Order: sequence, then C-alpha cells, then structure tokens
Amino acid sequence: MQLSSEDIAILKDNQAMGIRQKALSDGQLELIYYRKWFKIWIPPELGGLGLTLPEGLNLLADLAYWDGGLAWTVTLCSGANLFVGFIDPAIGNQVFEADHVCFGGSGQASGTATREGDHYRLRGFWKYATGAPHLTHFTLNAQILESGNPVLNEKGEPLIKSFFVDRDHVLIHYDWDTFGLEATASHSFSLEDIVVDGRQSFEIDAAKSTRNELLYQYPFIPFAELTLLVNFTGMYKRFLDLIEKLFVLKSNQSKWEKTESKESFRVLDDFQQDYVNRRKAIMNLAALSWENLHDGNDNAAIYEQIGIQSRDFVESILTNTTRLYPHTGISGAAIEHEINIIFRNIFTASQHKLLQKSL
Repeated sequence: MQLSSEDIAILKDNQAMGIRQKALSDGQLELIYYRKWFKIWIPPELGGLGLTLPEGLNLLADLAYWDGGLAWTVTLCSGANLFVGFIDPAIGNQVFEADHVCFGGSGQASGTATREGDHYRLRGFWKYATGAPHLTHFTLNAQILESGNPVLNEKGEPLIKSFFVDRDHVLIHYDWDTFGLEATASHSFSLEDIVVDGRQSFEIDAAKSTRNELLYQYPFIPFAELTLLVNFTGMYKRFLDLIEKLFVLKSNQSKWEKTESKESFRVLDDFQQDYVNRRKAIMNLAALSWENLHDGNDNAAIYEQIGIQSRDFVESILTNTTRLYPHTGISGAAIEHEINIIFRNIFTASQHKLLQKSL
C-alpha cells in the first residue's frame, strides 16, 4: 500500500501544526480516519484494512519517512487496536466497527483490578498513552486482587491482566512535554474506582485469541519489535536523504568541496549501504516468519533474530545519526528545520525500552 501524492502533501503540510499544538492536527486525523490507518490490523469485516504483517510494516515505514510523530502515533494506536483479536467478540465487535475507534494506553502494570464477581474495580496511574487526546478507549495492565489479596497465576506469580476502558472514565494528565515526537501527545492517565465488565479484560496470547485471522496468532513481542523498528528506519531514511541533499548543496562551496566533500560522501555512502543491507535482512525475517506462521512451521529462531537484529539496527541508527548531525550546520540546529525535527524524533523514540540495548 503506497502513499498517494495527495497523502504526502497533507502529511507535509500538517506536520508543523501537530508539533506546535503537541497533538495531531485535525487535518492529520482526518487523513488517518479516511485512510483507516488506525485500523491497519483490524479485519475488513469490522471496517479495517486487514493488512498482512509485511504490508503493514511497509506502510508504517512510509509514514515515518514523511512524519515520524504521526507514524509513531499510528503505530502505537493501530497496535493497540490489534487487541480486537483477543477481546470477547460479544463486546469487542461492536466497539471496533466504529469508524473512529482508537485504542491506546500503557503496558505497565501500575494499577490494580479488584475482582468483584463478574466485574473488576480499577484504580491506578499509567504513563505514556500515545495519542491520549483522541483515544476512544484506554488500555492498561493491572494486578488482580480479590478480597484485598493478590491473585497468583499458575507459576505462583502475581496475576496481571489487560483491560480496556471507555475514555469517559479516564482522567488524562497533560504531562507530555518532550523535545521530539511532540504530536504523539503521550500523556499519563489515571482511574479511580472504575467498575468494568469482566469481558473488558483480555490476555495478549496467541493461544487465547478470540479470532481466527493469522495476524492474531503472531506473538506480540516480535510484532511490537518490528512495528517500532520500521518507525526508526523510516525516519532514518528521510534523515539520510536530507543529509545527502545538504551535502550536494555544500559542494557548491569551493572550500568545503576541496576539504570535506570526498570524505563526507564516502561516510554517507557507507551509512546508506548499511541501511539498505540491514533493512533487507530484517524485512526478509519478517516475511519469512509470516510465511512460516501460515505454513505451521516453527519460528522460534526467527523471532529471536528479529529481536537481536532490531536492536542492532536501532543502535546503528543512533550511532550514525549522532555522527552525521554535527555536520548539518546551523540549519540542522534550527528547531523548525526538518533535519532537526527528525533528529529530535529519533532520539525521543530511542527512550522506548523495547528496542534498547543494555549498557
């Protein structure tokens, strides 16, 4: 699924507005809903695109190339909408049929859910709900309690379950104030004694999927690693392309052309080739894992490689971006310059724990 020239124009025209208001603009949201980008992973029968994993990854990378903040929001919100495959259809189908449904929230188990018969009483505080201002439902993880005591799972550990809650029950704390990915509006939220139907709990486990589509049999961790990674690759590809344009312009300056041009283009060429090689390798793994899942073949080794290569790729992106950025001049330091926007977005995205390497 390729972006049209009209889509790209809207993305470019609205990026600055999203950054200034620290939330997606009306123009951005209108395009997202029209193209059903929050419904990348929702079946067509529920009004979604029903893309395969490789198709969805390519779309997210293309979005990130033009607007990292919008792409990050689409990735996290469409990823939360993936939970349609794990929610009781009796309650989930009606929710996800809506044109503007948008799930999002936190994977941290920073709250409690007290079991009361067929219901749960939720309370807690959760950070980093991407797209908070336009979410229709918030997702969260909570420790299960009963009669004030922790409920244990089969391993003797505290039982953690996921829940979704209508936004009307949620208090949003407008505390997202970062130097990049501003438009993601990833604010904190809290709940205080909100009682929900037990059917609003779910477990993100392929063995407990409530739908038959292949996507919901794909393990969530490698899925999350891949969908986050393509945001980095899309932003980084745009960064490299802009650096190349900048170097071409600098070549018109005789002093730079004589003293720095040759080495600068050599380094840039190395980084571009490294990007092509790494992206090809990881996308091949994604495609192979999808084929194996379809054919019923074991994917354990491939999932492990996806995790390793994703983190290696992100590390190289951060290292290479840091090396190139000082050579962008004052224009690259200007807050409204696209190079500066991408630099801020890449390093804000790097704070997500999933693709970080240990020190």
